[in-house]
Amino acid sequence: MLAQNSRIQYPSDMDQQNALDAFSALSQETRLAVFRLLVTAGPEGMTSGEIGDRLKVRQNTMSTNLGILLKAGLVRRVRDGRNVRYHADHSGISGLLGFLLEDCCGGNPDLCQPIIRQLSCT
Repeated sequence: MLAQNSRIQYPSDMDQQNALDAFSALSQETRLAVFRLLVTAGPEGMTSGEIGDRLKVRQNTMSTNLGILLKAGLVRRVRDGRNVRYHADHSGISGLLGFLLEDCCGGNPDLCQPIIRQLSCT
């Protein structure tokens, strides 16, 4: 249990600018759909072609949107032979959620612990 007025530590160096970049990335319809699709895809992830096919988005448009999500720290990519697979970046997601909840509960972080435990990916 955290003492009152103690700071909650999160698994990232998320700051205000990083949070703004993440929200900016998610504020576009296609990128939000890509992000949600990758969260549901789980550990297998998806190739950009699979994502584009599923969302009916052209490859060049998909590449641009994936690049923005990568830069925002919300997705990651892994080479898989000749393909590149994209995955939701749980560290980035946790960092963003932690940033949002950092000062919650009127300075009494103990009150936030149940929701933080529920949101935790670990």
